[in-house]
Parts: sequence; C-alpha cells; structure tokens
Amino acid sequence: MEKHKITGIDCANCALELERDIRKVPNAKEAKLTYATETLVLPENVDLDQVSKVLAREGAAFAEIPNNHSDHDHGHDHDHDHDHSAGSHKKELTLLAVSAVLFAAVMMMEANLPRWAELILYLIAASISGYTTFLRGLRNLFRFRFTIDTLMTIAMIGAFLIGEWREGAMVAILFGLNEYLEGYGMRRAQQSMKSLLSLAPETATLIVDGKERKIGIEKLAVGDKVIVKAGEKIPSDARVYSGSSNVNEAAITGEAVPVKKREGDDVFGGAVNQDGTLILSITKVYKESSMAKIFALVEEAQSQQTPLELAIDKFARFYTPVILVLAMLVMLVPGAITGDWNLWVYQGLAILIIGCPCALVLSSPIALMAGLTRSAKIGVLVKSGVFLEQLAKLDEVVMDKTGTLTKGELSVVSTWLAPADPTINVFEIVRKMEGESHHPLALALITEAEKQGANNTLADGSVRTIAGKGLEMTTENTSYFLGNNRLFEEATWSIDAKHAYDLMLKEGMTVAILGTKTAILAIFGIRDQLREEAKETVAALKRSGVKQVTMLTGDNAESAQLMAEKAGLDQFKANLLPEDKVAYIKEAKEKRLVAMVGDGINDSPALATAQVGIAMGQGSDSAIEVADVVLMQSHLKRLPFVVDIGHKVQRVIHWNIGIALGLKIIALLLTIPGWLTLWFAILSDMGATVLVTLISLTLLIPSKAEKELLVGKKVEE
Repeated sequence: MEKHKITGIDCANCALELERDIRKVPNAKEAKLTYATETLVLPENVDLDQVSKVLAREGAAFAEIPNNHSDHDHGHDHDHDHDHSAGSHKKELTLLAVSAVLFAAVMMMEANLPRWAELILYLIAASISGYTTFLRGLRNLFRFRFTIDTLMTIAMIGAFLIGEWREGAMVAILFGLNEYLEGYGMRRAQQSMKSLLSLAPETATLIVDGKERKIGIEKLAVGDKVIVKAGEKIPSDARVYSGSSNVNEAAITGEAVPVKKREGDDVFGGAVNQDGTLILSITKVYKESSMAKIFALVEEAQSQQTPLELAIDKFARFYTPVILVLAMLVMLVPGAITGDWNLWVYQGLAILIIGCPCALVLSSPIALMAGLTRSAKIGVLVKSGVFLEQLAKLDEVVMDKTGTLTKGELSVVSTWLAPADPTINVFEIVRKMEGESHHPLALALITEAEKQGANNTLADGSVRTIAGKGLEMTTENTSYFLGNNRLFEEATWSIDAKHAYDLMLKEGMTVAILGTKTAILAIFGIRDQLREEAKETVAALKRSGVKQVTMLTGDNAESAQLMAEKAGLDQFKANLLPEDKVAYIKEAKEKRLVAMVGDGINDSPALATAQVGIAMGQGSDSAIEVADVVLMQSHLKRLPFVVDIGHKVQRVIHWNIGIALGLKIIALLLTIPGWLTLWFAILSDMGATVLVTLISLTLLIPSKAEKELLVGKKVEE
C-alpha cells in the first residue's frame, strides 16, 4: 500500500463519497481516503491516472504528481502545498465576502430595483459563492448520486423557481460559509499535528574530511558524523562522538527538564541542543529514528477509524437518501391535500438542506485527531483512536513489576558482614567472582563492591557455575561460594547471620550469600526500587475511573507484597511465568475491559492478549511492537493523563453527536406546523457544524497539570 497527500477535499462527507468512487477503479477496492489527514492510501498496482481523473471530477487532486508510484510519505510537508492550500482558502473567503456584500446591497435596494434586475443580481450573488457546489451537484444529479452538493443544488434551483430568490441566494452563501468553517476547523486540528511534524529539521550539517556540508536528513547514513551547534535540532537518532551539552528531549519524551549529554550518550532526532556544540555519529537513518516513528504512528492512528466513526459513516450513508424521500413526501402529500404547493415545496426544499450529514460525520474525527496529537505532545503514543476510546472505558489496569512499577535497576540495599578477618576482603572476593557478568544481580553486587573500594580485577582462581545455586571460586587456600542459601550447610550459619538473612527475606529482598564451606562471610540484600511516581500514578488512575490496579510478577511473594503495599495496589499475583500472566489477562477480560502495562520480552504475550497493551518506551522492541500505547522514555506518570484525555474525547464526541442530531430533529419538527424556513434550515446545519468543530478544538487546549508536566514547574492559577 502507498500513501499520497490529497488537496481539494471540501468536507468530511464528500471524502466518504469520493472514497467510494475511488474504490470503483480497478484494483482499488482497499483504497482508504482520510479527510482528517488528507491522505489517500492505495494498493501499489492501481492506475494513478484513473484515480487522478476521479479526484478531478470532485475538484480534488494529488498534492504532488505521483512519479512511478514513488513513496511520498517521508514525514515532511512541502512549502508549495502550503502555499496552494493557503491561496485556495483565501480565494474561497474572498468570493464569500464579495457574494455577501452584493447580497446585502441588493436587499437594501430591492424597493428601487425592477424584478428582472433583482433576479439577476441574486443569481450573481448565489453563483459567486455557490458555483462549485452547483457544478458538482449537477454532475451528481445526472449520475443519480444524491450527495450534499446534489441536495443543495436542488434546494437552490427550487428556491429560484418558486420565486424565493433572496432565500435561494442566502442558501448558496451560507452553505459556502458552512463549508469554509468546516474546513477551517479541520485545518486548525491539522496545524496542531503539523506543529508536531515541524519538530524534525529538514537538513543536517555533515562533516566530510573536516569540511561541513548541508544535506537533507533523508540522505544521512548510519555512521555519518554531523555537527549540531547550540540552538539547532538533532537530525536523527545518534550517539555523541565528542563534546557535551544540555539537550531538550521534550519533543520526543515529553520530559521538560534538559538532559546533560556527553561522549558515548545516545540522543534522539528532533531534540534541541541547548548550549554546547556536539559532534554526533548517526546510529539510525531518519526513517528508522524515534521522531520518524512518532510521526508515522500518530498519522497512522489518525487515519484509522473507530467503531463509533464507522457506525456514524454507515448512518450518514443512509441518512441523505432518507431525507430526500422525506422531502419529496412533504412536497407532494400535503401539497396535494391543501393545494398550497408553494408552501409545501418550500418546506420540502428546507428539509433537503437538513439532509447534510457533515456535522454528524465531523463529530468524531476532529476530536480524535486533537486527542491523539495532545497525547503525543506529552510523550504518549496511542496507535489508534480505537485505543483512545478504550482507555476511557478501562475497568482494570494490570502492571508488570520489574521495569514498570519499579525502575528495573537492582541495587544492594542491605549488607551484613561477619566479624572482621583482616586477611579477607569480602568485597574484593565478590568483585572477582562476578567478573564481567551482565546479569542484573551480578551488576548490583559489582556496583556495591566497587563503591566499597574493590579493585576491578578478575579472579586469580577458577570460577564455576553451580546450576540453580550460584558460583564457586577455588583459590590455593580455600573455596568461596556466592549465591542462594542452598549453597550452604546448616552448620555454617551463625545465629546473627540467620537473623540477618530472615530479616532481608521478610522485607522482600533478593538475598545473595558469600561464604566458605565452614562459615557465612557476608549477606547482601538486593532490591529493585519503586518508581517515585508509582504511587501517584496508581492513585490518579483510580480517580480516572479505573476500578482495580493489579500487579503481576515472577518475583517472590514477599517482594511483591512489599511493592504492592508501597504503590497502593488493589492486589498482586507473584511467582508467575509469562503463560500465567496471559492466563490471568484472558480470565479478567471476560468480565471487564483490561489494560496491561509492561516492558520486557516476557510481557509481550500479555500485552497482545489485553484489550489495551501499554509498553514502556525504554522496554524491549517486541513489547513496543505489540503494544497499542507506548509511554515514551518509560514515563509511567503520563498514563493517567492519557486516560483522562480519552475520557474528554469520549465526552466531546457524545456532545457532538447530540448537537448534530438535536438541531436537525428540531428543524424537522418545525415542518409539522409549516414553520421551517430555508434560512433556519441552513443556519441550523451551519450552527451544528460550527459548534461541533469548536467543541472538538477545545481538546487541543492542555490542562493545567499537563502544562506543568511540559514546562517542568508549577503553573500559577
């Protein structure tokens, strides 16, 4: 499938009709046209010339002329596209203004104008603002396709035929204004998205043979050296080759506080170098960078329709034909009974105007676009509006322990040492035995040993692994053991050592013991640290309507209980294998809507099983791949924010649907006593569109708490 940018789409309902026409082109049955993002996705074997002709019939076109089906989806907008779009909207507004001024002038001069001049001037006023609608409507009428343009064309022609020239012109002007406002609302939502896309620089300064050269970021290759000066954006994911500087990564991580970067540190594309000069070695080409993935995920999310959107689209497809039939009945039946054809033809024309489903079709996409973009700006990627909807309905949030609720960094938090023997340095022994191991427990012991002054030297004797127990190091004089309690006979334990061991277990620590065949020399209590924001996050989730927060872990029950109590969890399950986590999720989601939060490869099956899978951004690639929501940089604190955004989006969509249908129902009821006018019909339709758009755009306004999160400090009331 290939993605193309489209221009000239006038309204949400027009996009639905145009998509149906495009799907009639050979091999284009899977075509997808998204009004919100102005993108058209086509199979690779579609004849683009035929698609261009279909687009042209409706006044739309490819933003760029497709060249050999090349891929234009590279994350950048083009200046000429913006200029063309801005010029088109300016022209549209100018024509509306000219039409409105002429209309007002004719109204004021009606008494002094002959009837033929009045008719001609109203026709001119209607033509200036409504000629595009009229032409599209006529084309559709001859094809027996009843779109909103068709209905408006019939209403305008009918109004002039029955002598309601002024109202016919007013319908043209107000409908033109309605379309402009509808487009304006969508453009505002799209501008928010484009401000996110503008975070990526267009060029990079490449260093070749000591000389600097500007190139497009899409031309960067892995291993290229680039220079980034103070105030410039980092072109792609890279590693600091030389230099040091504070780097603002808020665009990618949502973290407002700049991070000090030195030689060997990784940096994200799109981050801003704040002070010093950095020489960077590119580690990922732009298309694979974090920033490019964010753009792709957000745009893809906006192009995917939720079940509610699909239901609205289906309803809109049948709504217009039903309104057309109703209008014909209102014209014919009461007219035949009363003989007052002018009144009931007029009422029928007014009903035709109510047949516009634009406000209803717009009730969801702008709100979802705003919600998805707002989530991305605080460092949370929601891969589809479907999951934004589901986040608002969560009953239970299930969390992994290590790396999710905890920092995932083990450290020695308690140490017991046997009475000192001047010939034995336990920390030197531990450092030698663990050697260069990268096991988390080993790293914790090595770090502690080095803190206590142990030399960075390898064992001078042989070290072997004892399966399921630990390590043995044999020297000339003795053998040392480091591991769990199964390495040692009961007789080797002193009363003090046993007491210290039991106390560490009770406090939920993982215990490592150093000793010989005859004595315990040292006991180390190792524990992961709870994230500072964990307790606050759990409390915030419950305030957001989540009924239960559960922890699943493969760790022992004592450690799990301690963490659960500290974090304020409702329950925990310990000593679980990956398949046990999946089994719990399967059972839970039969009764309630469940989200799973995890970071490791072993969490991937559970993430995929839950209705909403949420991955920590610094977790494994497999977890991020299967997840529906990604917390960039593993900021757990962001989760309640995006749940709240989901709630707000749902409320706005429900309000929008109520307004869109409510105003139309009121207008239809006015036909019973014969009070419905063309003026009120078009104003109610336009009012619904404007209200739906404005209410949706309020979702782009961050809350006070979000502002504090983004600026890294308290925001005053």
